[in-house]
Amino acid sequence: MLSFAKSSQWFVSLCIRHTTPEKFYIEACDDGSNDVLSIDRVSDSPVKLSIEKTLPKKKVGDLLGHAVWKAMDFDVISYKKTVLHLTDNQMQDNKAFLSMINSVLLTDGFYFATDYDLTHTLQRLANTSPEFQEMSLLERADQRFVWNGHLLREFLPQPELHRFAFPVVHGFIIMKSCCINGKIFDWNIISRRSCFRAGVRYYVRGIDSEGHAANFVETEQIVQYSGGKASFVQTRGSIPFYWSQRPNLKYKPKPQISKTINHLDGFQRHFDSQIIIYGKQVILNLIDQKGSEKQLEQAFDKMVSSLGNGMVKYIAFDFHKECSRMRWHRLQILVDMVTEMQDEYGYFLVDVDGNVLVQQEGMFRSNCMDCLDRTNVIQSLLARRSLQSQLERLGVLHMGQRIEDQADFEKIYKNAWADNANACAKQYAGTGALKTDFTRTGKRTQWGLVMDGWNSMIRYYKNNFSDGFRQDSIDLFLGNYAIDEADMTTPLHETKDWKFLTLPIIMVVAFSMCIICLLMAGDTWTETLAYVLFWGTASFVTAGVILFNGREFVDSPKLVQKEKMD
Repeated sequence: MLSFAKSSQWFVSLCIRHTTPEKFYIEACDDGSNDVLSIDRVSDSPVKLSIEKTLPKKKVGDLLGHAVWKAMDFDVISYKKTVLHLTDNQMQDNKAFLSMINSVLLTDGFYFATDYDLTHTLQRLANTSPEFQEMSLLERADQRFVWNGHLLREFLPQPELHRFAFPVVHGFIIMKSCCINGKIFDWNIISRRSCFRAGVRYYVRGIDSEGHAANFVETEQIVQYSGGKASFVQTRGSIPFYWSQRPNLKYKPKPQISKTINHLDGFQRHFDSQIIIYGKQVILNLIDQKGSEKQLEQAFDKMVSSLGNGMVKYIAFDFHKECSRMRWHRLQILVDMVTEMQDEYGYFLVDVDGNVLVQQEGMFRSNCMDCLDRTNVIQSLLARRSLQSQLERLGVLHMGQRIEDQADFEKIYKNAWADNANACAKQYAGTGALKTDFTRTGKRTQWGLVMDGWNSMIRYYKNNFSDGFRQDSIDLFLGNYAIDEADMTTPLHETKDWKFLTLPIIMVVAFSMCIICLLMAGDTWTETLAYVLFWGTASFVTAGVILFNGREFVDSPKLVQKEKMD
């Protein structure tokens, strides 16, 4: 099993060209380089040699003249020459762990560049020192967005090996060449998903003790034209205090706010780090202000007030209430509310000569419950407003022209933001995003409502019956759980309570008998009614017991520490 922990190290972070029973051969990341790292599978000793190279990757596009790639295929190869030394239980565990690693690798959205730092925004890169620019990609990467950081941990202390490895980001990248007024410009979206407090929808909410928020994503919109470039950055992340929403077979589990932890400590750590990185913060809280979400909105508002930091502003906007009955035009209310702040915070802009004309001085931090569907809609509206100003200053749009009136580009814009929503949703919730019909077309459609219902059903199933495995997979991949070969038992061997198998069988049998009694009536209606009532009551009572003990019937994570989930 330890051999497998090492095995995962080589394929995500590195490019294996060839393997033999004795060695791995890994190519250097430098363009044009023929150097290859040879790793002895017995002694772990690295040696350089030469070999031609090919890669299982797809070019997404060019960013400032640098190729950006999407990883399309992966192989998991055992570091050890054989696994015959493992016991039967360890062999089974090894298969399960390999399945988990493959599960993460098969989640779409791993990107890298061999000669450009994808983990930083244009503005952060522009504000770095010459010494920073001389560092390897591995050394200078923003560790929040390096998804293969754990896999590269043994390379970090050895600078001579850094050119054989590069950071991999997870999220979404799209690059489009567009034309308005006969002027061709490049327009990009880069969404970087944080690997800190990473996980799936219901098992990872709120923040951890370091202030890292669940489902934190930094989204940068970049435009390049005639040597000039501009970017606008937004963030999304779970409501930043200690709360949970564990699946329990109910369609929408009630969120629980912890009553035993000092929320303000983690809350302050979160916003202190956000202010250092991004500047002023405007919180756009889009959750419901009634029902089960109300307590979260009230607590969020109260904590911002208790924080007493003038750099943090709080705006609550009940998305569902305002846009109910298909009144999507009312989103403009929120856009108008933040117009003055968006103009004040600006965006990053560099002229043809490389001079920084404007810096973005503040950040919109949006959230809903999942930070997916509602959040993406709002982010796309704010990004369009920023892009309007950027294209005017770069000379692409004439004064008085509106992006919305440029039909060809508007279609590209809406589809790209809808694709961004789908990518983020699949990585966190397991399905495509909801409300993407509005993002793609600018209005809600009946077909969009049907698709939202379908995706909601799939989410329900995955959240209750497969997300425990997905959470374990992410924790294993990121190193939150370490495999110990000396440990003969693992958490994978937890035995289920008798209720787990017995009650569902009883419910299915009782329900089936109820249907049979209806279809095959007895000699008298009273006899039939008695049988139907008996089996119907049995199935109803059993279903009630199952729902009451819902947490025992869902697929829960087995590898992670309990405190991480609660």
